[in-house]
Amino acid sequence: MQTLPPTQDQRIVQSGRTWEQFKLIQEGFRNAPGVRLFYFDGTIEVLMPGREHELLSAVIALLLGLFFLEREIEFEPTGSMDQEKLGEAFVQAEQSYCFGESKAIPDLSIEVVVSSGGMNKLARYRALGVLEVWFWEDGAFRLFHLRETGYEPVSRSELPQLESLDIALLTQCVLMGQTSRLDAARAFQQGIRRASF
Repeated sequence: MQTLPPTQDQRIVQSGRTWEQFKLIQEGFRNAPGVRLFYFDGTIEVLMPGREHELLSAVIALLLGLFFLEREIEFEPTGSMDQEKLGEAFVQAEQSYCFGESKAIPDLSIEVVVSSGGMNKLARYRALGVLEVWFWEDGAFRLFHLRETGYEPVSRSELPQLESLDIALLTQCVLMGQTSRLDAARAFQQGIRRASF
């Protein structure tokens, strides 16, 4: 009998660790698909996403992909690629995107938060210089845009490629996508097309 993956995230957080210790742990997880690692300010976080986490991440990626196609926006989906500032910060977001050209650090990173992690998530993205960070948590998006003084909460994206994205529509369709990806995609496409007229 086939068993389903765990529905809940599994998370390990360790403080007081060096960058060198993090790199050893990273090497130990090199052949562990699906495990995400984070490091900032002496804290290591190891995340093993559960089924709900992965489903939400995939639905968000599906809907954003539809938006880019409908609006003919050139984009590079970089998924959970390594985002690193040597010796200081390391992140593997659920989804990330570059616009215009390929970059070492993406323009947008998205994290799905199913259980709390105990780390200052925005601080690690600020160290990397990610322009915009979105968190999906408790059925809603929280968006943050990087200013000179740090991240500021915003109600809609300030990235030129995403300024016309209706966050309320996206939220509604992510929630819908938890039960039907097809219904969510159809509703999202219809909403995008209505907004174009």
